[in-house]
Amino acid sequence: MNSRTRIKICGVSRPADIQAAVEAGADAVGFVFYPQSPRYVSVERAAALARDLPPFVSPVGLFVNAPAIEIDAAVLAIPQLLLQFHGDERAGFCAGFRRRYLKAARMAPGLDLLDFARQYSDAQALLLDAHVDAYGGGGKVFDWSLVPSAMPLPVVLSGGLHAGNVIQGIQHVRPWAVDVSSGVESSRGVKDADAIRRFCEAVREADARCAAAEA
Repeated sequence: MNSRTRIKICGVSRPADIQAAVEAGADAVGFVFYPQSPRYVSVERAAALARDLPPFVSPVGLFVNAPAIEIDAAVLAIPQLLLQFHGDERAGFCAGFRRRYLKAARMAPGLDLLDFARQYSDAQALLLDAHVDAYGGGGKVFDWSLVPSAMPLPVVLSGGLHAGNVIQGIQHVRPWAVDVSSGVESSRGVKDADAIRRFCEAVREADARCAAAEA
């Protein structure tokens, strides 16, 4: 049983975002290194922001089909970086950096998630996101019933989460962690400190409800 759901705030781009995530109790923050995203930050910018992270709050770098040289540069600039592969990267490529990594699964009817997990068996976790035409979930919620009750890898639930639905998502999926981006923004790409706080409070409320149900 996962007694505490971990929280990742993705798409941070300002010092205020880091402060809000840390003060709300987030476990990780995500830097988007995908140039087509409105949340894109350069490696230099992310490295400067990561220096403001206190101990035990992890930086995560999101890549979409990036060349190895770009990933190597990010790892060099942010030594503690956890890698998140959100494109069509093969398992061998993901593992080739000898760093802990997450692999995103774009959820759609017909995806064999158990087989997908076997392909990426050396991943730290699978991040489950909605399947849309572009990479990333686009703030869309996928059908949570597509997630098997027993998964061989930890699950990070993503895709259209916000304070109003994350309790239901956690109760249904029981993930190791949740990942939020657009659900804590005041406008596209701009994080909102109050929304981050409400989201983290909702996650803690979900954990309390799950614990009470199993007592």
